[in-house]
Amino acid sequence: MSHKLLSNSGPEFKQNKTWFDEECLRFLDQRKRAQIQWIQDPSQSNVDNLNMVRREVRRHFRNKKKAHLRAKIEELETVRSKTLGTCIGASVTLRWGTSLDVI
Repeated sequence: MSHKLLSNSGPEFKQNKTWFDEECLRFLDQRKRAQIQWIQDPSQSNVDNLNMVRREVRRHFRNKKKAHLRAKIEELETVRSKTLGTCIGASVTLRWGTSLDVI
């Protein structure tokens, strides 16, 4: 979950997580601060705060990944339908869980 710093000019994100951006870094920082606060003072309010922040971070990452995957799928569907539609002369539709179906 940590990001990789490659240079001093700023954070460089892992290549395989293209959805990971500055906003994600802020969420990670917020989670880290809540965890440090809980370690320094393990009160019930800090535990509740940490759990709430963890939930928010997890939800943010999950939504960010979903949005990224939806955009990628849409992009691939557009490219494939254009490519195969011109090659075959038919309309092509991608369906979840199946290979390419020509209709």
